[in-house]
Amino acid sequence: MSYQKRVDGRKFDELRPIQAKAGVIERADGSAYFKIGDTVAYAAVYGPRELYPKFLQDPARGILRCNYNMMPFSGSGDRVRPGPNRRAKEISLVTEKSLTAATDLSQFPNSVVDVFIELPQTDAGSRCAGICAASIALADAGITMKDLVAAVSVGRVDDKLVVDLNYAEEAYEDGTVADIPIAMLPSSGEITLLQMDGTLTKEQLLEAFELVKKACLEINEVQRKALKEKYTLERNDTHE
Repeated sequence: MSYQKRVDGRKFDELRPIQAKAGVIERADGSAYFKIGDTVAYAAVYGPRELYPKFLQDPARGILRCNYNMMPFSGSGDRVRPGPNRRAKEISLVTEKSLTAATDLSQFPNSVVDVFIELPQTDAGSRCAGICAASIALADAGITMKDLVAAVSVGRVDDKLVVDLNYAEEAYEDGTVADIPIAMLPSSGEITLLQMDGTLTKEQLLEAFELVKKACLEINEVQRKALKEKYTLERNDTHE
């Protein structure tokens, strides 16, 4: 069996439609909305602020703390059980690590920057959408960053490598599926997150990296545009 055509009609290297907006939550220090296909993520940033309890403080730099949450009604499959669970804790941790690689909190010793990611609607790729939203929100909050972090999944559906799997592809039953969420600093190609569910050959993995580089550059353009639009609008409002 060969995977000849994607379920939603996209090319194998084509992303789902993307929308992004910065500054969507009024009382947050930074915030963003990121939508890819039918997966929607909101991110809110609070801080830097003093970290308690004090034994967690780092006198050399601030720390980043992430909280990822899928709302109970968000999933394409079964209802998500509300409250903390192992999957949410794992994704919170990998999100934190992928974003920490891009942020510079050396100006804020003994402090914390909190990032809250909420997903009201998901159709696969939720951790990647959350990372993309959080990256925009951190920049919106004025946190010093080496680059925005762009993230997308790449994988294998039967015999084809595909970018940005949706739920139908993740659940494909007529062949083998491998799903690889990857986060990257697009300007340098530095990878800040790499996970794999399934198996690929070394050659397929190297080819997948090339697909991800191209996709992350496209996502990065959307992220930058969202930030530019917010601050262009604010500048225009100030001059009026």
